[in-house]
Amino acid sequence: MATRYWIVSLPVQSPGATASSVWSRLQDNISRHSFDTPLYRFNVPDLRVGTLDSLLALSDDLVKSNVFVEGVSHKIRRQIEDLERAGGVESGALTVDGVPVDTYLTRFVWDEGKYPTMSPLKEIVGNIQSQVAKIEDDMKVRAAEYNNVRSQLSAINRKQSGSLAVRDLSNLVKPEDMVTSEHLVTLLAIVPKYSQKDWLSSYESLDTFVVPRSSKHIYEDNEYALYTVTLFAKVVDNFKVRAREKGFQVRDFEYSPEAQENRKQEMEKLLQDQEAMRTSLLQWCYASYSEVFSSWMHFCAVRVFVESILRYGLPPSFLSAVLAPPTKSEKKVRSILEELCGNVHSIYWKAEDDVGVAGLGGESEVHPYVSFTINIV
Repeated sequence: MATRYWIVSLPVQSPGATASSVWSRLQDNISRHSFDTPLYRFNVPDLRVGTLDSLLALSDDLVKSNVFVEGVSHKIRRQIEDLERAGGVESGALTVDGVPVDTYLTRFVWDEGKYPTMSPLKEIVGNIQSQVAKIEDDMKVRAAEYNNVRSQLSAINRKQSGSLAVRDLSNLVKPEDMVTSEHLVTLLAIVPKYSQKDWLSSYESLDTFVVPRSSKHIYEDNEYALYTVTLFAKVVDNFKVRAREKGFQVRDFEYSPEAQENRKQEMEKLLQDQEAMRTSLLQWCYASYSEVFSSWMHFCAVRVFVESILRYGLPPSFLSAVLAPPTKSEKKVRSILEELCGNVHSIYWKAEDDVGVAGLGGESEVHPYVSFTINIV
């Protein structure tokens, strides 16, 4: 599937020429000189022209609006890719109205029920902009809710898998590791790995009320080791100060099976919430991508119509088409289109200082025919 397409329109102005005859010439030239370039008709309906002033005013907004609609389309596509990756789902081909994206573009049919052709062009464009803007706003809210749950899970995971200096210790400590009585208490000391011998030889001397040989190795990571130490409750504060002076950190910890079970249940609920929200958001994105892409193609049809009238004049008489030339064939295809345009002043159109016409089509290059690029990925 191609990911980059040109939507172009050619004038039908030669004596006796029709859109069908220009289409036949285009097909013939492409097949003879650039056979590897897919070519399709792009069916633009007879829209309501209005006044020249209204077309000129609309053309000023068309390029900027196209950037917005295209941008929302790509945002949703990226969100879909992220959600599929997060769920371990293999990315599938996106569809628009039940058909592949490229098929919808190359077989485009105007939706008269959604966008009546007799409506003013400004109204059609305004409807598309408001629909797409609403979808973008909805996506921001839905994505924020999903990302909030992901952030909560990430914070919990960091606590459970980070350094011993900061991580949650409840899943490392067993009931038998802790001694709690009226007078005795067990503390958890975080000892740098290279200082374990120092700890074992000195912890008993940090206070006279430390229970001899009470320290036990529980766990260690790449930086620290976790030790227990039992002492009288009345000297806890003094012990912490003396330990800190020697480079040992005493973590505040209270063993609670109920709290540990609550944390486990909270984690499970967050995981379930995350998966449910991921699935829901993914389905919404599939439907919204279809909606936005369809709106975008209708917008492109309006753009072709307006720019063709402003370029070729009234009454509307032009052929619109979609091409997907390989990079190596682009120059040749441009030459074919220019030749079919039949504009004797084509050198003028290539002038680098022709800013006015370049701005109309929104392309950095200037051509004697309407042309703009669609990137569907």
